[in-house]
Amino acid sequence: MAFHFRSLHGSRKLYIAYLGDKKHDDPSLVAVSHHEMLSTILGSFSKEEAIDSIAYSYKHGFSGFAAMLTEDQAENLAELPEIISVTPSQNHELLTTRSWDFLGLNYQEPSELLQRSNYGEDIIIGIIDTGIWPESRSFSDHGYGVIPPRWKGVCQLGQAWGGTNCSRKIIGARYYAAGLDKASLQLNYMSARDMNGHGTHTASTAAGSVVEGVSLHGLGEGVARGGAPRARLAVYKVVWEEENGQYLTTAAVLAAMDDAIHDGVDILSLSLIADDDSFGALHAIQNGITVVYAGGNYGPRSQVLFNTAPWAITVAASKIDRSFPTTITLGNKQTIINESNSRFQTLVNGGNCSREALSGTNIKGKVVLCIEITFGPIIKIFEDALANVHSGGASGLIFALYTTDMLVSTEECQGIPCVVIDIDIGFQVLTYIGSQQLPIAKIEPTSSVTGKQVLAPKVAMFSSRGPSIKYPTILKPDIAAPGVNILAATKDAYVFSSGTSMATPHVAGVVALLKALHPQWSHAALKSAIITSATTKDEHGTPILAEALPRKVADPFDYGGGNINPNGAADPGLIYDIDPREYNKFFECQIKKYEICNITTKPAYHLNLPSISIPELRHPIKVERTVTNVGKVDAVYRSDIQSPLGVKIRVEPATLVFNATNKVHTFKASIKPLWKVQGDYTFGSLTWYNEQHTVRIPIAVRITIQDFYADVA
Repeated sequence: MAFHFRSLHGSRKLYIAYLGDKKHDDPSLVAVSHHEMLSTILGSFSKEEAIDSIAYSYKHGFSGFAAMLTEDQAENLAELPEIISVTPSQNHELLTTRSWDFLGLNYQEPSELLQRSNYGEDIIIGIIDTGIWPESRSFSDHGYGVIPPRWKGVCQLGQAWGGTNCSRKIIGARYYAAGLDKASLQLNYMSARDMNGHGTHTASTAAGSVVEGVSLHGLGEGVARGGAPRARLAVYKVVWEEENGQYLTTAAVLAAMDDAIHDGVDILSLSLIADDDSFGALHAIQNGITVVYAGGNYGPRSQVLFNTAPWAITVAASKIDRSFPTTITLGNKQTIINESNSRFQTLVNGGNCSREALSGTNIKGKVVLCIEITFGPIIKIFEDALANVHSGGASGLIFALYTTDMLVSTEECQGIPCVVIDIDIGFQVLTYIGSQQLPIAKIEPTSSVTGKQVLAPKVAMFSSRGPSIKYPTILKPDIAAPGVNILAATKDAYVFSSGTSMATPHVAGVVALLKALHPQWSHAALKSAIITSATTKDEHGTPILAEALPRKVADPFDYGGGNINPNGAADPGLIYDIDPREYNKFFECQIKKYEICNITTKPAYHLNLPSISIPELRHPIKVERTVTNVGKVDAVYRSDIQSPLGVKIRVEPATLVFNATNKVHTFKASIKPLWKVQGDYTFGSLTWYNEQHTVRIPIAVRITIQDFYADVA
C-alpha cells in the first residue's frame, strides 16, 4: 500500500512532533510549551503565527503536536533535545443479528456473562472512525440512567449536530478536520455526523441498543444489538469524504486518542489503518484504556498485517454460521448455488472487468461476468470492477473470484443487481456464455441459512495474515472475530458489511462485558483472557480452516489465539499480566529525521504476552512467563506442549500449584532447534489445564542459520 503526504500552504506539510510523557498536569501549560518550542524554530514568526501553524496539540495523555512545517523546519525541530521524534503525518485507510448468537451471547436467553456484566452497563467505548448517525434506533437511550460522573468529555456542536444529538447513549462527540481541502467541505458534515456509514456500523456492532425485527430485504432477520448493548458511546470523527476516497491522517488519530484519555473512555475501537500512532496507543493503554485495532483486509498473503503494536489487540476476521444461498438457473437449465440478494437476466463476458478488459466491449444494459484469477485485497478488487462496470452502463454484475462468502447489497452495487460467486462457478457461467448466442439467467430470491449446516468459524479470505514485519517477535494477529456479512446500522437503515473493520467492534464489545465483570483487570489481563480462551476448532470439533489458495487449516498467523470465545474469556482461570510500564522497553528508541530504529533492551519475546514468537531460532533459548490465578483459590494446573515441527519445547515446572499464598507462578520454556536448516515458521502451543480450565497460548518459531533470509509464506 502506498501512502502519500498531503501538501498544503506551499511547501509545508503536516508533521507530528512527539515529546513523550507530558511535563505538566495542566493541559494549558503543555500547550504553551508547544507554542514556545515552535516559535524558536520559526524564527522571525510571531508566537501567534506559531499557534496558527499547530493543527493539534497533544496535552492530555502525552506531549506533542502536529504542525504545518517545511522540511527544513521539521529537521531543525527534530534537533531540539526535548524532541523524541518528528515524522510526517501520513494518510491512512478505513479498513448484528446472528454474530453475537454465534459467539454464545444470545440475547433471548442471556448467557451468564451478559447477565453478570449487566450487558456492559456504563462501560464507555470510544469509536475512532467516520462519526455516527445519532438518530439510528441502535443508539436509543431509552431506559438509560445518568451519564457516569467520571465522564469528562464534550458534545462538540457542528453542522447538523446540535446539543440534543448527544444523549445518555452517545455521551460524547468530537471531530478533527484539520487539513481537509476546502473542495471537500461540501461532501461532509462539519461535525461528528457520519456521512460514510462506516462509523455508525462499527459503533452499533460494539454497543448498539437492542432493536427488534432487523433485516436487509428479508435477509439476516433477527434482533440487532451490540455486544455490550448497555455500554455508552463516545464518538471521535477522524475520517472525511473526499472526491477520490477518504481523508484520514495520523495527526487526527493521535488527537482523538489524546482527547479520549482526557475524556475517560474505557475502550478504544479503531477500524482503520493507523500503524504510525503506536505511541498514542501506548499512552492510552498506560492510562488504563484497552485499544482494539483492525488487522487489515489484505489477506491471504502473509506479512500484510497492520496495527501490530505489541500493546494493542490486533483483530483478524472470521465467518459465522450463516450463509445466503441463491439459486441461479442458466438458460440451459443448469442450476448453481452462490450468494446474492438480487436478480438479473442477460449475460456478457467482461474478463476481469478492468478498464482494459472492458475496452471495446458493449456492456450497456447487460449483466457482466467478471472473473478475477489473481489475488489481492478482495473488497478493493470488487469495488474497482463494480466502478468499471457501472461506468459502462451495465445493468448487473456477476463477480467470480477465489473462495469467498462475500455478500453484496443493492446499495453497495450502486443500484444495479450484483453477486459475488466462487471462481469455479464463474467458469461454469463462462462456459455457458460461450455456448449460447443469447445467454440468459434467472436468479431466485436469496434465503438465509444458519446453524451447523454452515461450516464455521473460518478465517476470511481477505483477513490480513502475520507475521508482523515491524515486530516479528510479537505474534500477530491476537484474535479473530466475526467480520463477514455483519448486519448493523448505517444512517437510518441496516446493511451487511465485511472486513476486519467489522471484526474489531466485536472484540471491543466483548472487552466491554469483561471490563464490567472484572473492573480491576488490566488491559493485559483482558487481552490474555481473550487469547488464552479462544477456540481453534469449529462447531463440528474439527480444526478451524482459513480461506486461502488453497484453503488450509488455520494457524496463529491467521487467527492468533483462535476465534474469540466471550464466555470462556469471562472465566479464563489464569492470566498473563503485564505492568504497562514494561512496554516502554520496546519504545525507548530515539527517532530523529524520520529514520526509525528498533533498539530494545531485550528481545520482545521476553515480554509476558500470552503467546511466543521466535523469528530466528539458532541456539537453545529460555523464555520466561508468569501466570496469575484468577479462578478458584486452590488449583493445580498441568502443562501440555505441542512443539512446533523441528523444535523441542520443555517447560519447568511442568505443574503449577496455586493457593491463597501462591497466586502467581513463573515458569520457563526451553526452546531448542532440532534441525540445522534455513527454515520456515512452524507452529505449536503451550496449554495449562485442569478440570475447569484450558489456558492455551500459541507459539510460532522459525529456525534460521543465516542473516537476511526469510521464508514466511
